[in-house]
Amino acid sequence: MKLKIISTVLSLLFAIQVVSAAQFNANAKTKRIPAGTQFSLELLEPVSTICGYNGKSFTAILLGDKTIDKDVILPAGSLVRGSINKVIPSKRLSKGAVLYLDFDHVVAPNGRQVPISMSVVSRSDLTYDGGITTTKGYKDAMVQSWNTTKKITKTATDWGNDTFEDVAGGYFRILTLPLSAIGGGIGGGGYYIYDAVANAIKKGKEVNIPTGEVIKVILTQPVDVPVL
Repeated sequence: MKLKIISTVLSLLFAIQVVSAAQFNANAKTKRIPAGTQFSLELLEPVSTICGYNGKSFTAILLGDKTIDKDVILPAGSLVRGSINKVIPSKRLSKGAVLYLDFDHVVAPNGRQVPISMSVVSRSDLTYDGGITTTKGYKDAMVQSWNTTKKITKTATDWGNDTFEDVAGGYFRILTLPLSAIGGGIGGGGYYIYDAVANAIKKGKEVNIPTGEVIKVILTQPVDVPVL
């Protein structure tokens, strides 16, 4: 009887040790990447509002190793899969389409698919709620038109300055430089006026992110990645 009791107690102690060891090993096989960690992802396929739809999937790869405590947790080339969360069509007054992306999971070195939550960052074309757009409305479109107007004027001025640099010792530029600057100003001004009307009538542009473009994202929630 005593032998049976001792045997039962030893069995229970062994079971507790096995469970404790299993828990320790489970913890030891994962490493946490904290929220706020930034990743650079390269798209393996284009993502667009032209042919995109809610739920359409896409794939990207991680650029650069992600290390924790000097250990490589996610090596460069790890696959990250995502999908289009929402598409808002373009509208009049040059309001561009808006593309919202979700990132579903990353493939860990052991082949396991680990759920992941990321947001796009470090882009000048982001909306306040994290969407990717082209023009945010008429004002934004006119800023772009003004930048183009300045380029037209500068190009014309540079042409008048550089083309006749070696003609008659450069003195010919005294005449051509002001004329080319005036011509560029008139051309640029005409373009700006035309765009002011066009931007009020036309729809904004579609979002088109090509294959190979690098997107910067950050983790919005920590993720525990299995390690080998």
